[in-house]
Parts: sequence; structure tokens; C-alpha cells
Amino acid sequence: MNNYHSGHWAEFLARNLFRLKGYRILASNYITGKGTHAGEVDFVARKGKTLVFVEVKKRANLENAAYAISETQKLRIRNGAEAFLKKHPQYRFFDIRFDAVLVKLPCSILHLKNAF
Repeated sequence: MNNYHSGHWAEFLARNLFRLKGYRILASNYITGKGTHAGEVDFVARKGKTLVFVEVKKRANLENAAYAISETQKLRIRNGAEAFLKKHPQYRFFDIRFDAVLVKLPCSILHLKNAF
């Protein structure tokens, strides 16, 4: 399995983990400013009155995955979150959280709440 396919597999596993935890997936691979990388979020989930913007990182081990989210990427995720909230004003009074899901295939997953 190449990196592209294993990355999609990691995102699939992460979304299913969130579903099992009672979250509803609102958007997957949310991108704003296509081609500019202005805003990118792997997926957006909701549970109760909390909206979660999630970054999924797949690496050879979970420690490497934890350090793989760069400051530039955090900015893109925040920009993506702002764009999502502007487009979906019904969520403006929700609590907002930024989580990370770290994946080591074949099947080690760690969900970090409030990762950044």
C-alpha cells in the first residue's frame, strides 16, 4: 500500500473512531482556497454543542506522528476552521476544539483532544 492509500486508510479509521465515540462527521477533507492551501482540515466532527476540527497523522510510530503537525499546518487548519464557521453560521455558538488522531498502521490509533 502506497502513502496515498495508507493516508486515506488512516483517515477512514480516524473517522470511524470518532463515530464509535458518538461524534457525527460533518465534513471530510475540507479545503478552502483550493490550490493555495489556505485552509485544510482532514475532517470536522460534532458531538453535542462541540465542533471538532481534526488532523490525522500517519507515521511509522505514534511519536513521529505527534511531531508531524507543523506550525504552518496548524495555521492552515485554523484557516479551514474559520472558513467552515463562516460558511455554516449555525455552529457559531458551539464550543470549538482542535484534535489530532495519530495512526500507526496496521492499527495503533491515539486520539489527542485539544492537540493545539
